[in-house]
Amino acid sequence: MTAGPETSIAPALPASGEADRRSGLLWGCAAYLFWGLVTIYWKALRHFDPFELIGYRISASAILTGAYVTATGRMRPLLARLRDPALLRRVTFASVMLTINWTTYVWAVVNGRVIETALGYFITPIGLMLAGVAVLHEHMHTVQRCALVLAVAAVVVLTIGYGRVPWVSLVIAVTWVAYTFAKKQSPLSAIDSLTAETLIVFVPALVMVIWAANRTGSAPNTATAGQWVLIAFTGVVTTLPLVMFAIAAQRLPLTVMALAQYIVPTINFLLGWLAYHETLNGTRVIGFVLVWIGLAAVTVDSLRRMRRNVSATST
Repeated sequence: MTAGPETSIAPALPASGEADRRSGLLWGCAAYLFWGLVTIYWKALRHFDPFELIGYRISASAILTGAYVTATGRMRPLLARLRDPALLRRVTFASVMLTINWTTYVWAVVNGRVIETALGYFITPIGLMLAGVAVLHEHMHTVQRCALVLAVAAVVVLTIGYGRVPWVSLVIAVTWVAYTFAKKQSPLSAIDSLTAETLIVFVPALVMVIWAANRTGSAPNTATAGQWVLIAFTGVVTTLPLVMFAIAAQRLPLTVMALAQYIVPTINFLLGWLAYHETLNGTRVIGFVLVWIGLAAVTVDSLRRMRRNVSATST
């Protein structure tokens, strides 16, 4: 996945009418399908060091978003806002979390652990729920407690199945939860936020690219013309689904968007299992089933509560 999308990246669009909802659904599904299928993109670059790829991804994203923000006359106001120490700390924290998330994800794809990335993104909604309780002191309902117990049980089962703690899944889930909370507290728009986050780590990313260039097997030494095209478009691959999601979020209820988020880990799970033939034994299936049961219970419970709230408001 990429930076946490928000609705302020795209031009204001009317959010009423059946036509808008249909187009919103198409934009939303396109964004999530893009995020899911981008695994194939990174898999095509598996011959390169994942840290080198992250260097290119961050550098390309910073250049692309920076050019857009500059062209639209928003760079100077953005830099002025970043003089606020509290905002700068928040954006820096989000940048670090996003970098760790991206690096872990690309490393896992390149090293044949796509199914573990799927588990991480399946666990994330439960992690967000737990963070809401721990950080925001939200009340945890019985169904949420059961989902949390199932998630913990799934990690234990998968630890047994893998013979090790599924650290890839846990790092992806923890960093995305932390990144989401940091984004929630940011007053910046999606594109401004992503620009700031990538600019903060632009220099380290560029250093990584320069350092990796001298290594055997690096992109400058071994990449074909086709691979260079893929590397050059890593910034587009990062920002394009963000724009599509933003358009969809303006036209669809959040409940629909929340359900659609499961498209990404589902695609990753199927790619890892069916396309890349990663091992999926009985123990691992049980672990995933436990997570799926917990997610299904939380989703159904959330939908029921939202309907009750809507009914109470309308009466």
